[in-house]
Amino acid sequence: MYESLLNFPGSFFGDFERLRRELDDVFEAGGLPASIRSVAPGAFPAVNIGNTPQSLEVYAFAPGIDASKIDVTVDRGVLTIAGERPSTLPDANAKPRVSVFSRERTSGSFLRAVSLPDDADPAQVQASYRDGVLHISVARRQAAQPTRIAIQ
Repeated sequence: MYESLLNFPGSFFGDFERLRRELDDVFEAGGLPASIRSVAPGAFPAVNIGNTPQSLEVYAFAPGIDASKIDVTVDRGVLTIAGERPSTLPDANAKPRVSVFSRERTSGSFLRAVSLPDDADPAQVQASYRDGVLHISVARRQAAQPTRIAIQ
């Protein structure tokens, strides 16, 4: 079985990883994007965005969240996905006390925003949630869709 060098207690690499996380927390560097078009590492939910000639397709990967707790809105050309993922960490006052050595799954409120193209039709948005994947389809305006012209 694969064993990560970051998981061994007292591991040299594990200590550096812990130190990096602590510095990120102190200086809030974990929230900075790597470039103008990207988001912070670990942004939740992860999204894939693509298009077809008829629509813009957005897939947000949000496992373990009740679909009724996710809000999808379109306002002024921006598609917004918001909600909250409950914490799965044990209560700090729980008996027996549980020590957490690694915390990779984020919890709490989240918000992701996607700028829609000019030809998107905000009146024709469909959203479905299945197996932890939120699929949002935004139709393009009919006038913006390509049409085939017959040559005479």
